[in-house]
Amino acid sequence: MKVEVWSDYVCPFCYIGKRQLEQSIKDSGYEGQIEVEMKSFLLDPTTPIDTDKTVYASLSNKYNISEEQAKEMTKNVAERAKEVGLNYNFDIMKDANTTAAHRLAKWASTKGKGPEISERFLQSYFLEGGAIGKQEVLLSLVEDIGLDKAEAQEILNGSQFSDEVQKDISAAQNLGVRGVPFFVIDNKYGISGAQPKAIFEQTISKAADEAGLKPKLKMVGDNGSVCADGQCEF
Repeated sequence: MKVEVWSDYVCPFCYIGKRQLEQSIKDSGYEGQIEVEMKSFLLDPTTPIDTDKTVYASLSNKYNISEEQAKEMTKNVAERAKEVGLNYNFDIMKDANTTAAHRLAKWASTKGKGPEISERFLQSYFLEGGAIGKQEVLLSLVEDIGLDKAEAQEILNGSQFSDEVQKDISAAQNLGVRGVPFFVIDNKYGISGAQPKAIFEQTISKAADEAGLKPKLKMVGDNGSVCADGQCEF
């Protein structure tokens, strides 16, 4: 069974939603039985590649509010992130054009490193203040997950994987997606936004049951051991 996830690397709720999905798959007992495929989405493709504008300044301009008001806007998002174990640091976040990041993610997927690169990009941006719109930062992150920096540079110098990124964006438009994250579960059910974990679990379980998948049930013993599939682990 497959779950397709449209998201952008500068979308705070996309990282939260990703964590919700991952935990829901695990807690529902379908870990290892569901493929998660990340799809490209560009919240603002007009963002300059060399921008150093802070997130607060960007929100201030977008909503015609003060930067102090923009800071207040982010507090609830940061609290929501903490609920899934993510410590967002909006003070060090800056705007970023993510077109190149999405192209590199498509390339990484051909190397079997799609999940790793998506996680690294999100981690860098939201937790470390990484300027993921800039080539030198992206190349460093590529190296972090064991991919070849020189090959990644060739990708960035050309136009490879641009069509794949655009294909994802067009597919989202055809689905009527207006914002991200957006999840399509087994090509049947859609979830818009970082919904409560229970919504993910219910939808995953329903789709999995219809697909004939069986959850891997776990039993926790008195001594703290976890038993599943004929074996127990501490």
